[in-house]
Amino acid sequence: MADPIPPRATFPPGFVFGAATAAYQVEGTRFGGCGPSHWETFAATPGNVVRAEDGATACDHYHRWPEDLDLAARAHMDAWRFSTNWSRVMPDGVTVNPEGLDFYDRLVDGMLARGLKPFLTLYHWDLPAALADLGGWRNRDTCARFADFAEVMARRIGDRVATTATINEPWCVAWLSHFLGAHAPGLRDIRAAARAMHHILLAHGMAMERLRGLGQRDLGIVLNFDRAVPASEAPADLDAAARQDAIFNRWFIEAITKGAYPAEALEGLAPHLPQGWQNDMAVIRQPLDWLGVNYYTRHIHAAAPGPWPATREVEGPLPKTQMGWEIHPEGLEHFLTRLARDHVGNLPVYVTENGMALAEPLDDSTRTAFVAAHLHATQRAIAAGANVQGFFYWSMLDNYEWAEGYEKRFGLVHVDFETLARTPKASYHALAQALAHN
Repeated sequence: MADPIPPRATFPPGFVFGAATAAYQVEGTRFGGCGPSHWETFAATPGNVVRAEDGATACDHYHRWPEDLDLAARAHMDAWRFSTNWSRVMPDGVTVNPEGLDFYDRLVDGMLARGLKPFLTLYHWDLPAALADLGGWRNRDTCARFADFAEVMARRIGDRVATTATINEPWCVAWLSHFLGAHAPGLRDIRAAARAMHHILLAHGMAMERLRGLGQRDLGIVLNFDRAVPASEAPADLDAAARQDAIFNRWFIEAITKGAYPAEALEGLAPHLPQGWQNDMAVIRQPLDWLGVNYYTRHIHAAAPGPWPATREVEGPLPKTQMGWEIHPEGLEHFLTRLARDHVGNLPVYVTENGMALAEPLDDSTRTAFVAAHLHATQRAIAAGANVQGFFYWSMLDNYEWAEGYEKRFGLVHVDFETLARTPKASYHALAQALAHN
């Protein structure tokens, strides 16, 4: 029998528990004067998204947010991690939509009224289509527009949020979307990928400078990490895993903490980076107040013929989630301790996303076991010296899972996408019991 979810009392005093959401995945873009993002056009292109589904209605969190926040409060959570939809606030990427700002005003006030700390992420992938038309993250000007957006949000809700993250998962924004082509804008182009890999970090740095200038505190970024395991001890496979680790796990954190990109990644990307990129590293290397860590799985890598990065994924032997991802809680402990040792020292770290997709609608005991295993891994990392201060499950609600449409369900709460009715799952009740103050 799997271990139960460890109770709140077994964590350090003040440890923050919450759940995470993202604007495009839950709000519904057909409400409140929201403009189109590059996700609408990506989803409208045949073959990109399961059943060509989009976020037009999603979970209708735009109207149902009081019910959703009540669910978090009833589960004894301390915080709600959310993002702001750039296309809602600035439908053309530049001009402010008052309705959009009013919505986030209401949402943040609703969190505070329920005793939930608002953990803000400014950008979770919803780039305004008007900026995508100008090249999106391939275009350096997008970085300046993002800093403008960050300022607008800080001036409106910055006085009430507990923390602010600039970007969610830059690897997904850049590599997954511009090299692998799996997310909007769906490119498979190494020059586009290299520029997006650099510009997303420059946008982070420019926004950090702008926010600091406004006196905003508790600033960070949310990076995702995926353990890269070699398929064998053969030198070629070891090198393949090291290249993937450099691209996925080291590129972003080393730019921010060391002002440099890893050599194994520059080997393939340097010829395609924008001219003079080295001059941007001082802006990118802004001090963080905290780091967000998103962790889901590991992948096994082997050498492959062909151009750089010359790797291929090998299927692993561990049990898998509905996404086909191996369940490997040891990887979370690995990254939390590795980051403390190699990159951030005693900087506060939050596990900002961890969760699993599961087809079972309500009796999801597998998810309960998943949460327990990853919370135990977090506790082991804390015991080893990592300054982990919180854990956010992904996600509170079943939602729009990007290219997977509405098929993959990560939520603690089941959403009927026909009626939009919310029904807490067994995992929700198990977590609520563990978090109850006793």
